[in-house]
Parts: sequence; structure tokens; C-alpha cells
Amino acid sequence: MKVKYIVYIIIVILVGGAVAYRFTKNKAQKPAEGGRGPGGPAAALNVNGIVTKTESFSNSLSIAGSIEANEQVDIRSEISGLVTAIQFSEGTSVSKGKVLIKINDLELQAQLSQALTKQKLAQETEYRAGMLLEKEAISKEEYDVALAELRSLQSQTQLIRAQLAKTQVRAPFSGKIGLRTISAGEYITPSSNIARLVSTDPVKILFSIPEKYAGTIKLNTKISFTVAGSKDSYTGTVYAIEPGINISTRTLQLKARASNSKGELLPGSFAKIDLPLSNINDAILIPTQSIVPVLMGKKVYISSNGKAKEVMVETGTRTEKSVLITSGLSVGDTVLTTGIMSLKNDVPVVVKIVN
Repeated sequence: MKVKYIVYIIIVILVGGAVAYRFTKNKAQKPAEGGRGPGGPAAALNVNGIVTKTESFSNSLSIAGSIEANEQVDIRSEISGLVTAIQFSEGTSVSKGKVLIKINDLELQAQLSQALTKQKLAQETEYRAGMLLEKEAISKEEYDVALAELRSLQSQTQLIRAQLAKTQVRAPFSGKIGLRTISAGEYITPSSNIARLVSTDPVKILFSIPEKYAGTIKLNTKISFTVAGSKDSYTGTVYAIEPGINISTRTLQLKARASNSKGELLPGSFAKIDLPLSNINDAILIPTQSIVPVLMGKKVYISSNGKAKEVMVETGTRTEKSVLITSGLSVGDTVLTTGIMSLKNDVPVVVKIVN
């Protein structure tokens, strides 16, 4: 029995020693895990940072727009009739005034011939009446009747000529004509679409900017843009600005004009536009990841006397890598760029400056 008690005592001593050893070890590890030693300061965080400085910054706005034709119209006839001739080839360039289609005018030609015959007779009647009036053989009222008849027939002739002119549909401006939707021998009306005519040199670029930039854009501002499917960059000039803000989108609409002598820019294409706003010679830029959005705005952390310090900032234009700081930072501040989510005010930091 004594041996059994001795074994129990030894086991109790061993278990107690193991517990005491584990407790001592955990107590020794607490400073490393919690960031504080027994009564000591918090452990410093290793972070990266940059020292702010001034640099030249071209403040620009990247926006989307669309390419439009300089002029575009759906060709239609003013009158109804049978198409007797189509005098253009699809997809070709035509000059202003070129006859595109011809509509049957036989009836109008006959009416014109009849009107010209009547007009000639009325001219002879008016001439004889004038001779008789000089000899006082007729009254002035009789001569006025003959003159009125002549002028009425002249007007009728002009009307028929105007109707005849409408039987020839002409190009209203120079450009490229698209695919036709009619054939010779087809009866068309003013609602019939014949083809589309577009003028694409120059082209127009339609785009909108947020209203906060409305006061910075002036006429003749130069823009650059690219289009899908091409690596080339094109330039244009702002020539028109909408006089008011669109209240539904809170944007201002603008139009620019760009040369298209090679015909590479097609109406309807998507354009990625780089719109210059201003050049800032003493700009302060910091990495995008340094910004922390908060309820009241935006903040960054800087290093001050070896500790993190929270600073509220105001920002301007954002690029792919940097953000323009408009207020809150000064030249020479050390802005922390890593470990942002672990930082708080007065947390000790060891900063590695990176370029």
C-alpha cells in the first residue's frame, strides 16, 4: 500500500510540474503575441512609406465618347413615283448635287409642254394688247387682263419645272453613300428610304463630363482619343459645348472635331478620350493604396516621431497608380503605404522609405 501511495504522489508531482512549466512558458510568450511586454511599450510595426514631394502633374480626365459623322442623312424623294434609273454605286463617294435616282417624269414633261404653249400664246396676246394700248385702241383694264393671264401661265410653268426638278434626287452634300434599299422599277413615296449618305471627314466626337469640371473646359481645347481595333492615337478640338447641365445625369455634353482623311474613324465607334484639365507644377501625389475611405471623407497615415498619425485629406484626380492630394498633406510628410489596416493612432512604426 505504501508503494501505491508513493506512485500516486510521484504522478501528482509530475503533473503539477508540467502545469507550472506550461504556465511559465505562456507568460513569457505574451509580450511577443500581444505587442507588449509586462508593463513595456507596444512592439513597433514594420511598414513601407514614401516622403511626399512636389512634382509636375498633367491633370486629365479619362472618359468615354462616340464617333459621329460630320453630316448624315437618309436619302428620300420629295414626291411619289416610279424609279426609272439609279445613278450611284453602293459604298462609293458622291459629290454634292450628283443625281442619285431618277423618277418617271413623262406626265410632268407633257404638262410642261402644254404650259409653255399657253405661255407663248399669252405672250403674243400681251404684246398685241400693249401695241393697241399705245394706240389707245383698248383700255388699260383690257391690257391688264392680258398681262395677268401671262403672269399666271408663267407661274404655272415655274411650278411644273419645280415638280420636274423633284424627279431627280440629288446628293445634298459630298460624302459616301451606303447600301441602297430600292431597285429600278420600284414605286417609291416620300417615306421610302433610298440610302444613307454620310460625310466622315472630319468626324465629330460626342462625349460628356461631370458637372464639377464644367468650368475648366473651353472652346478649342485639344483632346486625344483612341478607338477599338486600332493602336493609333488621334487628336481633336472641342468646337461646341452644351449651354446647360443635364439634370438627370449631372453631366455637360461637348463635341469635338477630328480629321479623318484616311477614313479610319467610323461613325458609331466607341472612343476612349483623354481630356486635359490643367497642368499643376507643385502637385503632391501619393499611391492609391494609401487612401483609407472613412465616413467623413478620406484619411491617410503618416509617421510622426516614430508613431502612426491619422490625417484627413482631400483628393483630386485619380490615375492608375496615384492620387492627387489637394489638402491635408505637406511636402516632406512620410506617408505610410503598407499595413494600413493594422494601423491606429500612436501605434509605433518602423518605416522603410521606398521610391
